[in-house]
Amino acid sequence: MADLRMFFGQIAAGQDLAALKQFAQANPGLGIYPASLHEAGGTVLFMVKTATEKKLVAVKDDGPVFAELTGEERTEEGLKVKTCGLTVENSLVIRKYFPFTNPCSLANERTTFGVGDRLGVASPGHLRLFKEHPNVRPVLAQQSVRELTLTGRDFRGVLAAAVWAVFQEDYRLGYGADGDHLKALADIQTALAEGYTMITLDCSEHINNLRPDQQAEIDRLYNALPPEVRAKLEAHFSGKTFNLKTGLSLTFTPEALKLNAAIYQQAVNFAIQVFEQFIKPVQDRVDFEVSIDETATPTDPLSHFFVAEQLIQAGVKVNSMAPRFCGEFQKGIDYIGDVKQFEAEYIEHTKIAEHFGYKVSIHSGSDKFAVFPVIGRLSKGHVHVKTAGTNWLEAVKVIIAADPGLYREMHAYALEHLEEAKKYYHISADPARIPALSSLRDDELPALMEKDDSRQLIHITYGLLLQAKDQNGQPLFRDRIYRCLHENEELYVEFLKKHIGKHLELLGF
Repeated sequence: MADLRMFFGQIAAGQDLAALKQFAQANPGLGIYPASLHEAGGTVLFMVKTATEKKLVAVKDDGPVFAELTGEERTEEGLKVKTCGLTVENSLVIRKYFPFTNPCSLANERTTFGVGDRLGVASPGHLRLFKEHPNVRPVLAQQSVRELTLTGRDFRGVLAAAVWAVFQEDYRLGYGADGDHLKALADIQTALAEGYTMITLDCSEHINNLRPDQQAEIDRLYNALPPEVRAKLEAHFSGKTFNLKTGLSLTFTPEALKLNAAIYQQAVNFAIQVFEQFIKPVQDRVDFEVSIDETATPTDPLSHFFVAEQLIQAGVKVNSMAPRFCGEFQKGIDYIGDVKQFEAEYIEHTKIAEHFGYKVSIHSGSDKFAVFPVIGRLSKGHVHVKTAGTNWLEAVKVIIAADPGLYREMHAYALEHLEEAKKYYHISADPARIPALSSLRDDELPALMEKDDSRQLIHITYGLLLQAKDQNGQPLFRDRIYRCLHENEELYVEFLKKHIGKHLELLGF
């Protein structure tokens, strides 16, 4: 850590926060993040960058915040100083005394953007970008159980990383925390207990993937529903035309009703159960997203309405719905499909969402540049977009630029373990189309992150790379990845602002 004695002298001299921030800005060698300077009950707090990590420093033992933080105490310039780790426990103290660092409901915000931070170090860059786009609210802590498992993190740690970023950047516009793609009741309960303000319910395990020509299976599943459920569905839907206030008309033939009930009724029941048990008691502070996108086929607009109509009729407060769109939204690459067909169907999905008053949610939204102008124009900004892996790929770009030798090792390991990673993600990457590393100079490596096959290779192997161990049980890559990103923090910020900024600009946000 840099010698901070002259900065402590400024505090001892009674300089106010504005003057301290100016001093920190004028002396960047101190490693102080100027925006992180805050005061609570007479204690001055700030974050500082050391050679290997970031720390929180509390100065002046004039209030309870100093006592409640855990760290090493000493005396500097006649002042009590405590240097603290950026732990979960210390983040809870910060959340207590600085309420703006707590996640909040974004239900009243028209435009929201999820930025899943798999490593826990991207949020400062995201926040600097979102300060330039004040009409868009970020969802910083956004992780699925699959991502937590692959990265070796947990809900508490993911939220704590977001808290520290918000404190570091003094971001006061509000951010969300999303327990993403949750399927198990225990995971929903855990996320809510940790203070998450959004639950994305993954209904995929309750959806039967059927084609219209599978009549025998459709009949079997439909007839397996309780008679009272079938009677209610037939009375509400069969032979009915619904004229939405947004101008869309949807008609349910008896055959269409049977098909949709056979595919989606269990998912509808599951979503209602989860809302009643977990969301309804906290619906004033928790946003509820229903995901029906993890399916074998695109979501027909009639199916979207079938699910939404029942949820709304049951009193479920839906903040966003994620259908599966036509074409392919594969990880880390642009949209694959007919943009005109996407636009035609997206119009209908948007009209359904607008009719009920919730947002359409775009999953796997990373790098879908071909359809972003359509989404932005048709949604009129009333939309939620989720990204995750693309932020990891921007971190990899930093590694390529700063430590190409490390990247070469990671790339080779990823190729060796690609088939294992495909168990978790569907991609179309072909390793045969990736140039051999031995044929590339270091200055040619950045081009790999502009090609679909190599992007997807690195995109889906992040967990294996982070978990890889050598013969002595030591991490092969994790520590070096974090060290590289720490040492090149401003480059990562620059890359994130440019890349995620491109997303926001093409969306018109």
